[in-house]
This record gives sequence, C-alpha cells and structure tokens, in this order.
Amino acid sequence: MNSFWQRLAFAFRCFISILVHAEIPNDIAEKLLKPAGPAPQASAPAAPSLPRLKEVPRPASEGFDRAVQMLALLQRDGRLIDFLAENISAYPDEQLGAAVRSIHECCGQALTQYVKLEPIMNSEEDRPVTVPAGFDPAAIKLIGNVVGEPPVRGVLRHKGWRVKEVNLPPLAQGAGRMVVAQAEVELS
Repeated sequence: MNSFWQRLAFAFRCFISILVHAEIPNDIAEKLLKPAGPAPQASAPAAPSLPRLKEVPRPASEGFDRAVQMLALLQRDGRLIDFLAENISAYPDEQLGAAVRSIHECCGQALTQYVKLEPIMNSEEDRPVTVPAGFDPAAIKLIGNVVGEPPVRGVLRHKGWRVKEVNLPPLAQGAGRMVVAQAEVELS
C-alpha cells in the first residue's frame, strides 16, 4: 500500500494532469491499477475502443499554472478553498447546508464557464453496461469481483468525467500566477 503522502502527491499530479491533458499520468495508472486477470501472453495491442482527446503539447510550468488558476477561479467565484480549509465540525447541519448550497451553485457556474466536461460512459447509472476489450484503464475503473478478461458486463456506478474543452482566461504575468486567493487587509 502507498503511504498517505505518496497518495496525496498522486492525487495532486492526477488533478493537474486531468485538468490540463484530460488523462491520468501513465506511471500512476500503471502503479495503481491492477490487471483484471493474469497478464496476457504476447498479444497484439488492441485499439482503444473509447475516443481519446487530441493531446496538445504544453510547457509543464503552464500546466501547473493553469491548475492554480482553476483553483483561484473556484475560490474567487465560490469561496471553495475557504470552505475546504475551514474546520466545519462545530457547525450545525442546517448552517452547513445553506453554505454548501451557495458554494455548489457558484462553483458549478465557474466550472461550467471555464471547463466543458463530458461523461466517459453515456449510459444511465445503476444500469448494466459492457466494458469492451482494449478499454482505457485510465478512463474506466473496474470494481467489485474483477475476474476474467474483457469484454465484461457490470453495473455502471458512476459515468466518469472527461475534460472536453478548457476555456481559461489568459494567465497573468509575473509572480501572481501562484496566488489562489489574495490576503485581504482592511485599512481604517
């Protein structure tokens, strides 16, 4: 099992990679995803059955800056970072419900404005689906009693999401690229 800090680093790298490239880094996918059965003998690679997004090469630093920019937009429009950073255990459920409703609406609007998402599988959740041979393990995670080789049938528990389009505003120049939310000082 991976340590907490290694899993946290994986999660952060996956977030940035999904935001920028719409895929999980190969080294993380290979380390975390277990094959469904015994390793196949030397066989010809199967063509992926799910469409892949065209990758556009970008400098690594811009991808990191864009992830920070998306966090900044979610903070600016919905105060998401403030909410997640706050210890909410002392608040009653009614007060949290009202706060979450506002954060949900504002962050949802920001996400819709800057990122276009599409489901990975277009079936209804909790309905039977077939996962084809040659599926992309970065896009589809098999859970439950995973035995045998694809194609496999199961029940869709979550459609998954893939980034279709990103429309972020131009990046600011200078040191401010790493700022998610400015500190605010009120003068009297």
